[in-house]
Amino acid sequence: MLDPRLFRSELETVCQQLQRRGFQFDAAAYQALEDRRKDIQVKTQDLQNERNTRSKAIGLAKAKGDDIQPLLDQVADLGDQLKAAEAELNDVQNQLNALMAGIPNILDAAVPEGKSDADNLEVSRWGEPRQFDFQPKDHVDLGEPLGMNFEWGAKIASARFVVLAGKLATLQRAIIQLMLNTHINEHGYQETYVPFLANADSLRGTGQLPKFEADLFTVQNEPTFYLIPTAEVPVTNIVRDAIVEAKQMPLKFVCHSPCFRSEAGAYGSDVRGMIRQHQFEKVELVQIVSAETSAQAHEELTGNAEKILQLLNLPYRKMLLCAGDTGFSSAKTYDLEVWLPGQQKYREISSCSNFKDFQARRMQARWRNPETGKPELVHTLNGSGLAAGRTLIAVIENYQNADGSITVPEALRPYMGGLAEIR
Repeated sequence: MLDPRLFRSELETVCQQLQRRGFQFDAAAYQALEDRRKDIQVKTQDLQNERNTRSKAIGLAKAKGDDIQPLLDQVADLGDQLKAAEAELNDVQNQLNALMAGIPNILDAAVPEGKSDADNLEVSRWGEPRQFDFQPKDHVDLGEPLGMNFEWGAKIASARFVVLAGKLATLQRAIIQLMLNTHINEHGYQETYVPFLANADSLRGTGQLPKFEADLFTVQNEPTFYLIPTAEVPVTNIVRDAIVEAKQMPLKFVCHSPCFRSEAGAYGSDVRGMIRQHQFEKVELVQIVSAETSAQAHEELTGNAEKILQLLNLPYRKMLLCAGDTGFSSAKTYDLEVWLPGQQKYREISSCSNFKDFQARRMQARWRNPETGKPELVHTLNGSGLAAGRTLIAVIENYQNADGSITVPEALRPYMGGLAEIR
């Protein structure tokens, strides 16, 4: 959530910044609500002051022996007016809060202009795509004979689910173990295990609710729970309604979890294979930092995700997302796109975002600045380090052999009992 003070003091600037995203903010509707809020707030304060004055007068009149019933009636009437004004003020404030909850973050100045992923800016590339002396296959044709079973997934649940069996299941587990061990032992993250169900407050805190409820799987319960779309939600909410002491900063968490997404509106897109599933595995990186260090932390976190691709010797490119392609809560996002020979294109395998204080304001997540002794909003960052299913796809396609077997990357062999090849 953006700072409400910006709308009161820099409304025109905020509107211009939001237009970079293609978001048309209804400034007139906001101003009407804000003017009404101010009027009712003044009225409420006046009624409170008047009631306090009349209440004091009752005591003085009683001490003099005067008839206090008229004053009691006046105080009672003022009390009724005050309750009505407070209810009206609460209603207007709720309308303002709902309006604010649907407004995306303001973009970092470094984010390039653009409307879609076609306008994203390539920052760098690492590695060269392998030159095959045979026609490379995609992960579906390679994976199905080795234990990638979409029919079983559809039978158990529905389309966009998969069952991995045998060495492919072991390979995915090895990929996850490599990621976790690297981020814990080399990058200084604390491993975290979290609930895979989250309440509405948690999803509001990180920005999935209320705008993106259609993308979530809901568990009918009282209260309602949601299957997590990413470990970003539960891990970031660890600091919701908390004040982190300076000696604990920065907080760096890594978490392996399943992720559940309804893919609302995405049917027909990437229906073949494991690219876009309702359930997939991911290793998530989350950092909680101060405002002064968040830009540096963003580069560090992205580099941590890149390290996994380098260990696996998978060619990739780093993209800075343009204004129109940057996510709702993010101020700046890098996408890492891995080369897939079966598709002959780069595909996203990680998004690394700096949310600045946008999520923190929604969560009331703060840290105590030792220089002032006062709480300040933290900055939150996260990124996939990496999406395990897409990493599995990338390994299968980049390490395929002409006979359909898969060479196991050197970095993964210790996690697979030294196995060098899957066939």
